[in-house]
Amino acid sequence: MRCQVLVVKKSEASRRFLQIRLPNSLLAVLCLIGLSGWAPGARAQALRTEKTEGSIFGTVYLPGKAGVASQVAVSLKSREGGVFRSVLTDYEGHFEVSGLPRGAYEIRVEEAGYEPLRNNAKLEGPVLTVELYLIASTPQPPRNAYTVSVRELKIPGRAQEEFNKGLGSLAKNDWAGSLVHFTKAVQVFPEYYEAVYHEGVAETNLGQLEKAMEAFQKSLELSAGRYARGDFGIGYVLYLQGKLSEAEQIIRRGLEIDANSADGYVILGMTLLRLDRADEAEKSAREALARNPNLANAYLVLADSFARRRNYREQIEGLDAYLRLAPAGPVSARAQEIRQVAMKFLAESQPQN
Repeated sequence: MRCQVLVVKKSEASRRFLQIRLPNSLLAVLCLIGLSGWAPGARAQALRTEKTEGSIFGTVYLPGKAGVASQVAVSLKSREGGVFRSVLTDYEGHFEVSGLPRGAYEIRVEEAGYEPLRNNAKLEGPVLTVELYLIASTPQPPRNAYTVSVRELKIPGRAQEEFNKGLGSLAKNDWAGSLVHFTKAVQVFPEYYEAVYHEGVAETNLGQLEKAMEAFQKSLELSAGRYARGDFGIGYVLYLQGKLSEAEQIIRRGLEIDANSADGYVILGMTLLRLDRADEAEKSAREALARNPNLANAYLVLADSFARRRNYREQIEGLDAYLRLAPAGPVSARAQEIRQVAMKFLAESQPQN
């Protein structure tokens, strides 16, 4: 299994808590879960879908006359029907969400560098058209550029250098090389729980799950239980080992420590899918998207939760969102193939005239 990390910029030194991302091979499995095990005769069965009656079409504009806002996340939430959709604007700033029940919606746009936008609209006919205008946010002094934690001051320069080299090796998928650097960082500064955690990431990628588990547990011990990613790492290893109930418990504990971890909710959603709890997996994916609307992997969890319930239309929308965010992603080609299969299932499920 492969496990990648998100490398933070040097200016974010006091937030050097890197996140587990879904491994490439697991993403392919994740896409397949919803289609495997279905009886061939079930493909043409009619869907029990919510009655849909309209579409919301809109355009998002940049402040002043700067043009349109392309590739920004737009979220729609029904005030009445419990509907939640999230899409990206195209390169002309347009977005469209179809198959919506009529009623009141809250439309949200959240993009770095702009004030969060909230707009209330009511879909009363087949089509509702809206125009949304972003407002530039007031720049705030980059606190991390001026303040350094006491703990960071304790980390020797050599340990930080080895840690950064390890991150560079991880970015190149050089798992063994990254492990060497992280190990050296820990030798220089034994309390370096971030480096210990990344030893676990490297071990996971190398298939050495027992050693990875030890590293994740040690990162928790060194942080006095405050480093949520240690919990997510343990939960992820348990997930790979098929110990799903234990994984769920550990991941939820991590989310109690860091309730804003979008990746934590994605890993929880994966686990819930394996536990055949598609509704809860969908909720977890939406929690991830509420914290990071551009988290592509969350859309795979969302798409698979719909596939489990044979909601092909929404499965396709989830795959489309993933492909917009990761057009050259590790499983984009496979996602395209599964999308074609879902399109076929959807066509077969429609009542014939």
